[in-house]
Amino acid sequence: MTHKVMGDLVAGFWRLLDWQHSPAQTLDFVKQLTELGIRDTDHADIYGQYECEAAFGRALALEPSVREQIRIITKCGIRPALASKGLGGKANHYDSSKAHIIASVQQSLKHFGTDRIDTLLIHRPDYLMDADEVAEAFNTLKQQGDVLHFGVSNFTPSQLSLLQSRLDFDLLTNQIEFSPYELKALNDGTLDQCQQLRIHPMLWSPLAGGRIFAAQDDKAVRLRTCLSEVAAEVGASGIDAVIYAWLLMHPSKPSVVLGTGNIERVRTAVAARTLTLSREQWYRIWQASTGHSVP
Repeated sequence: MTHKVMGDLVAGFWRLLDWQHSPAQTLDFVKQLTELGIRDTDHADIYGQYECEAAFGRALALEPSVREQIRIITKCGIRPALASKGLGGKANHYDSSKAHIIASVQQSLKHFGTDRIDTLLIHRPDYLMDADEVAEAFNTLKQQGDVLHFGVSNFTPSQLSLLQSRLDFDLLTNQIEFSPYELKALNDGTLDQCQQLRIHPMLWSPLAGGRIFAAQDDKAVRLRTCLSEVAAEVGASGIDAVIYAWLLMHPSKPSVVLGTGNIERVRTAVAARTLTLSREQWYRIWQASTGHSVP
Protein backbone atom coordinates (compact mmCIF):
# COMPACT_ATOMS: atom_id res chain seq x y z
CA MET A 1 0.00 0.00 0.00
CA THR A 2 1.43 3.38 -1.00
CA HIS A 3 1.28 6.48 1.13
CA LYS A 4 0.98 9.93 -0.31
CA VAL A 5 4.47 11.32 -0.76
CA MET A 6 3.43 14.16 -3.09
CA GLY A 7 1.22 17.08 -2.27
CA ASP A 8 -2.06 17.77 -4.05
CA LEU A 9 -0.44 20.50 -6.17
CA VAL A 10 2.77 20.01 -8.16
CA ALA A 11 4.69 22.75 -9.96
CA GLY A 12 5.45 21.73 -13.55
CA PHE A 13 8.58 23.07 -15.26
CA TRP A 14 8.02 21.82 -18.82
CA ARG A 15 7.91 25.40 -20.12
CA LEU A 16 10.69 26.77 -17.91
CA LEU A 17 12.72 28.07 -20.87
CA ASP A 18 9.63 29.72 -22.39
CA TRP A 19 9.21 31.80 -19.23
CA GLN A 20 12.62 33.39 -19.94
CA HIS A 21 13.43 33.59 -16.24
CA SER A 22 16.95 34.23 -15.04
CA PRO A 23 18.34 31.70 -12.55
CA ALA A 24 17.61 34.21 -9.78
CA GLN A 25 14.01 34.62 -10.96
CA THR A 26 13.55 30.86 -11.10
CA LEU A 27 14.93 30.52 -7.59
CA ASP A 28 12.58 33.24 -6.35
CA PHE A 29 9.64 31.46 -7.99
CA VAL A 30 10.58 28.17 -6.30
CA LYS A 31 10.87 29.89 -2.94
CA GLN A 32 7.43 31.45 -3.42
CA LEU A 33 6.07 27.98 -4.21
CA THR A 34 7.44 26.60 -0.96
CA GLU A 35 5.91 29.52 0.94
CA LEU A 36 2.56 28.45 -0.51
CA GLY A 37 3.17 24.90 0.67
CA ILE A 38 4.07 23.45 -2.74
CA ARG A 39 7.18 21.29 -2.48
CA ASP A 40 6.89 19.07 -5.54
CA THR A 41 8.48 20.05 -8.85
CA ASP A 42 7.85 18.11 -12.06
CA HIS A 43 10.50 17.76 -14.77
CA ALA A 44 11.70 15.43 -17.54
CA ASP A 45 15.05 14.85 -19.15
CA ILE A 46 13.75 15.92 -22.59
CA TYR A 47 12.03 19.15 -21.51
CA GLY A 48 13.42 22.15 -23.36
CA GLN A 49 15.39 19.84 -25.65
CA TYR A 50 17.37 18.57 -22.65
CA GLU A 51 17.96 22.07 -21.25
CA CYS A 52 15.26 22.56 -18.57
CA GLU A 53 16.77 20.34 -15.89
CA ALA A 54 20.09 22.15 -16.11
CA ALA A 55 18.38 25.56 -16.03
CA PHE A 56 16.55 24.52 -12.85
CA GLY A 57 19.83 23.26 -11.41
CA ARG A 58 21.51 26.61 -12.05
CA ALA A 59 18.76 28.26 -10.00
CA LEU A 60 19.19 25.81 -7.11
CA ALA A 61 22.96 26.36 -7.16
CA LEU A 62 22.40 29.99 -6.14
CA GLU A 63 20.98 28.85 -2.80
CA PRO A 64 21.66 25.13 -2.23
CA SER A 65 19.58 24.96 0.95
CA VAL A 66 16.43 25.38 -1.14
CA ARG A 67 16.99 21.85 -2.48
CA GLU A 68 16.05 20.47 0.93
CA GLN A 69 12.71 22.30 0.81
CA ILE A 70 11.52 20.71 -2.44
CA ARG A 71 11.06 17.30 -4.03
CA ILE A 72 12.31 16.66 -7.57
CA ILE A 73 10.23 14.46 -9.85
CA THR A 74 11.68 13.73 -13.27
CA LYS A 75 11.10 11.34 -16.17
CA CYS A 76 13.08 9.40 -18.73
CA GLY A 77 12.53 7.08 -21.66
CA ILE A 78 11.66 9.32 -24.64
CA ARG A 79 14.46 9.62 -27.19
CA PRO A 80 13.73 12.17 -29.92
CA ALA A 81 15.43 11.98 -33.29
CA LEU A 82 17.82 14.81 -32.51
CA ALA A 83 21.10 14.05 -34.21
CA SER A 84 22.53 17.37 -33.00
CA LYS A 85 22.25 16.10 -29.43
CA GLY A 86 24.14 12.95 -30.28
CA LEU A 87 21.11 10.72 -29.76
CA GLY A 88 21.07 9.41 -33.32
CA GLY A 89 18.30 7.60 -35.13
CA LYS A 90 15.77 8.80 -37.67
CA ALA A 91 12.64 8.28 -35.58
CA ASN A 92 11.44 9.39 -32.19
CA HIS A 93 11.50 6.29 -30.03
CA TYR A 94 11.21 4.99 -26.49
CA ASP A 95 13.99 3.38 -24.47
CA SER A 96 13.27 1.70 -21.15
CA SER A 97 16.44 -0.38 -21.16
CA LYS A 98 18.36 -0.67 -17.91
CA ALA A 99 21.35 1.09 -19.41
CA HIS A 100 19.34 4.06 -20.63
CA ILE A 101 17.36 4.49 -17.39
CA ILE A 102 20.52 4.49 -15.28
CA ALA A 103 22.41 6.78 -17.66
CA SER A 104 19.48 9.19 -17.79
CA VAL A 105 19.30 9.39 -13.99
CA GLN A 106 23.03 10.08 -13.74
CA GLN A 107 22.62 12.91 -16.24
CA SER A 108 19.63 14.31 -14.34
CA LEU A 109 21.55 14.22 -11.05
CA LYS A 110 24.31 16.21 -12.73
CA HIS A 111 21.88 18.69 -14.26
CA PHE A 112 20.07 19.34 -10.98
CA GLY A 113 23.28 19.39 -8.96
CA THR A 114 21.76 17.01 -6.44
CA ASP A 115 22.56 13.66 -4.89
CA ARG A 116 19.14 12.09 -5.39
CA ILE A 117 15.97 12.21 -7.46
CA ASP A 118 12.91 12.03 -5.21
CA THR A 119 10.72 10.30 -7.80
CA LEU A 120 11.59 8.87 -11.23
CA LEU A 121 8.89 8.13 -13.79
CA ILE A 122 9.05 6.19 -17.05
CA HIS A 123 7.75 8.92 -19.34
CA ARG A 124 5.77 6.87 -21.86
CA PRO A 125 4.87 3.19 -22.26
CA ASP A 126 7.60 1.45 -24.26
CA TYR A 127 6.28 -1.32 -26.52
CA LEU A 128 9.67 -3.01 -26.09
CA MET A 129 9.66 -2.63 -22.30
CA ASP A 130 11.15 -5.65 -20.55
CA ALA A 131 9.56 -5.40 -17.12
CA ASP A 132 12.34 -7.46 -15.51
CA GLU A 133 14.97 -5.12 -16.94
CA VAL A 134 13.16 -2.00 -15.75
CA ALA A 135 12.85 -3.58 -12.31
CA GLU A 136 16.60 -4.25 -12.29
CA ALA A 137 17.26 -0.60 -13.12
CA PHE A 138 14.88 0.61 -10.40
CA ASN A 139 16.41 -1.71 -7.81
CA THR A 140 19.93 -0.60 -8.70
CA LEU A 141 19.03 3.08 -8.46
CA LYS A 142 17.16 2.52 -5.20
CA GLN A 143 20.05 0.60 -3.62
CA GLN A 144 22.51 3.30 -4.67
CA GLY A 145 20.30 5.98 -3.15
CA ASP A 146 20.09 7.80 -6.48
CA VAL A 147 16.28 7.58 -6.59
CA LEU A 148 13.93 7.36 -3.62
CA HIS A 149 10.60 6.54 -5.32
CA PHE A 150 9.44 5.30 -8.72
CA GLY A 151 6.38 5.60 -10.89
CA VAL A 152 5.14 5.72 -14.44
CA SER A 153 3.56 8.23 -16.78
CA ASN A 154 0.82 7.69 -19.37
CA PHE A 155 0.66 3.94 -18.63
CA THR A 156 -2.48 1.89 -19.15
CA PRO A 157 -3.69 -0.18 -16.21
CA SER A 158 -2.29 -3.39 -17.72
CA GLN A 159 1.09 -1.79 -18.37
CA LEU A 160 1.31 -0.53 -14.80
CA SER A 161 0.25 -3.94 -13.46
CA LEU A 162 2.94 -5.65 -15.53
CA LEU A 163 5.71 -3.47 -14.13
CA GLN A 164 4.33 -3.61 -10.58
CA SER A 165 4.36 -7.42 -10.75
CA ARG A 166 8.17 -7.34 -11.03
CA LEU A 167 8.78 -5.00 -8.09
CA ASP A 168 8.88 -5.70 -4.37
CA PHE A 169 7.98 -2.07 -3.59
CA ASP A 170 4.98 -0.03 -4.66
CA LEU A 171 5.00 2.27 -7.66
CA LEU A 172 4.22 5.74 -6.36
CA THR A 173 2.11 7.24 -9.16
CA ASN A 174 0.87 7.18 -12.72
CA GLN A 175 1.06 10.63 -14.30
CA ILE A 176 -1.88 10.85 -16.70
CA GLU A 177 -3.75 13.39 -18.78
CA PHE A 178 -7.03 14.30 -17.10
CA SER A 179 -9.23 17.38 -17.12
CA PRO A 180 -12.91 18.25 -17.52
CA TYR A 181 -12.16 18.29 -21.26
CA GLU A 182 -10.29 14.94 -21.32
CA LEU A 183 -12.20 12.29 -19.38
CA LYS A 184 -10.66 9.10 -20.78
CA ALA A 185 -9.07 8.07 -17.47
CA LEU A 186 -12.52 7.90 -15.86
CA ASN A 187 -13.63 5.16 -18.23
CA ASP A 188 -10.57 3.11 -19.22
CA GLY A 189 -9.80 1.75 -15.76
CA THR A 190 -6.87 4.06 -15.02
CA LEU A 191 -8.43 5.93 -12.11
CA ASP A 192 -10.14 2.76 -10.90
CA GLN A 193 -6.74 1.08 -10.67
CA CYS A 194 -5.31 4.05 -8.80
CA GLN A 195 -7.96 3.62 -6.12
CA GLN A 196 -7.54 -0.16 -6.10
CA LEU A 197 -3.79 0.08 -5.50
CA ARG A 198 -4.02 3.31 -3.48
CA ILE A 199 -1.79 5.00 -6.02
CA HIS A 200 -2.29 8.75 -6.17
CA PRO A 201 -2.24 9.85 -9.82
CA MET A 202 -0.54 12.99 -11.10
CA LEU A 203 -2.75 14.90 -13.52
CA TRP A 204 -1.08 16.71 -16.40
CA SER A 205 -2.79 19.29 -18.63
CA PRO A 206 -5.50 19.93 -16.02
CA LEU A 207 -6.72 22.96 -17.97
CA ALA A 208 -6.60 21.04 -21.27
CA GLY A 209 -3.77 23.18 -22.58
CA GLY A 210 -6.02 26.24 -22.41
CA ARG A 211 -8.67 24.78 -24.74
CA ILE A 212 -11.36 25.18 -22.09
CA PHE A 213 -10.71 28.93 -22.05
CA ALA A 214 -10.32 29.65 -25.77
CA ALA A 215 -11.49 26.84 -28.05
CA GLN A 216 -14.76 27.29 -29.95
CA ASP A 217 -15.79 23.63 -30.28
CA ASP A 218 -19.10 22.65 -28.73
CA LYS A 219 -17.48 20.87 -25.76
CA ALA A 220 -15.31 23.85 -24.81
CA VAL A 221 -18.23 26.28 -25.11
CA ARG A 222 -20.47 24.05 -22.96
CA LEU A 223 -17.72 23.70 -20.35
CA ARG A 224 -17.04 27.45 -20.17
CA THR A 225 -20.73 28.15 -19.63
CA CYS A 226 -21.12 25.47 -16.97
CA LEU A 227 -17.89 26.27 -15.15
CA SER A 228 -18.83 29.95 -15.04
CA GLU A 229 -22.18 29.06 -13.49
CA VAL A 230 -20.56 26.88 -10.86
CA ALA A 231 -17.92 29.54 -10.15
CA ALA A 232 -20.69 32.00 -9.34
CA GLU A 233 -22.46 29.45 -7.15
CA VAL A 234 -19.42 28.62 -5.01
CA GLY A 235 -17.78 32.05 -5.03
CA ALA A 236 -14.72 31.01 -7.01
CA SER A 237 -12.36 33.60 -8.48
CA GLY A 238 -12.64 32.05 -11.94
CA ILE A 239 -13.30 28.89 -13.89
CA ASP A 240 -9.72 27.69 -13.39
CA ALA A 241 -10.31 27.50 -9.64
CA VAL A 242 -13.46 25.45 -10.25
CA ILE A 243 -11.51 23.07 -12.50
CA TYR A 244 -8.88 22.50 -9.81
CA ALA A 245 -11.59 21.87 -7.19
CA TRP A 246 -13.33 19.46 -9.59
CA LEU A 247 -10.11 17.50 -10.12
CA LEU A 248 -9.17 17.39 -6.45
CA MET A 249 -12.61 16.03 -5.59
CA HIS A 250 -11.81 12.66 -7.21
CA PRO A 251 -11.42 9.93 -4.56
CA SER A 252 -8.06 8.78 -5.95
CA LYS A 253 -6.65 11.88 -4.18
CA PRO A 254 -4.71 13.14 -7.19
CA SER A 255 -1.82 15.57 -7.45
CA VAL A 256 -2.55 18.29 -10.02
CA VAL A 257 0.42 19.42 -12.12
CA LEU A 258 0.41 23.19 -12.64
CA GLY A 259 2.17 24.33 -15.80
CA THR A 260 2.46 28.03 -15.04
CA GLY A 261 5.37 30.27 -14.16
CA ASN A 262 2.96 32.96 -12.91
CA ILE A 263 2.77 32.89 -9.13
CA GLU A 264 -0.68 34.51 -9.12
CA ARG A 265 -2.08 31.62 -11.13
CA VAL A 266 -0.49 29.27 -8.62
CA ARG A 267 -2.24 31.19 -5.84
CA THR A 268 -5.55 30.58 -7.63
CA ALA A 269 -4.87 26.84 -7.54
CA VAL A 270 -3.97 26.99 -3.85
CA ALA A 271 -7.18 28.88 -3.11
CA ALA A 272 -9.19 26.23 -4.96
CA ARG A 273 -8.38 23.81 -2.13
CA THR A 274 -10.96 25.63 -0.02
CA LEU A 275 -13.76 25.30 -2.57
CA THR A 276 -16.37 22.62 -2.01
CA LEU A 277 -18.40 21.35 -4.95
CA SER A 278 -21.53 19.28 -4.52
CA ARG A 279 -21.83 15.96 -6.31
CA GLU A 280 -24.50 17.56 -8.51
CA GLN A 281 -22.06 20.33 -9.53
CA TRP A 282 -19.33 17.76 -10.23
CA TYR A 283 -21.67 15.77 -12.46
CA ARG A 284 -22.99 18.93 -14.12
CA ILE A 285 -19.44 19.67 -15.27
CA TRP A 286 -19.08 16.05 -16.42
CA GLN A 287 -22.33 16.44 -18.36
CA ALA A 288 -21.11 19.64 -20.01
CA SER A 289 -18.02 17.77 -21.19
CA THR A 290 -19.78 14.66 -22.49
CA GLY A 291 -22.83 16.45 -23.87
CA HIS A 292 -25.25 14.07 -22.22
CA SER A 293 -26.61 13.14 -18.83
CA VAL A 294 -25.64 10.04 -16.90
CA PRO A 295 -27.90 7.04 -17.64
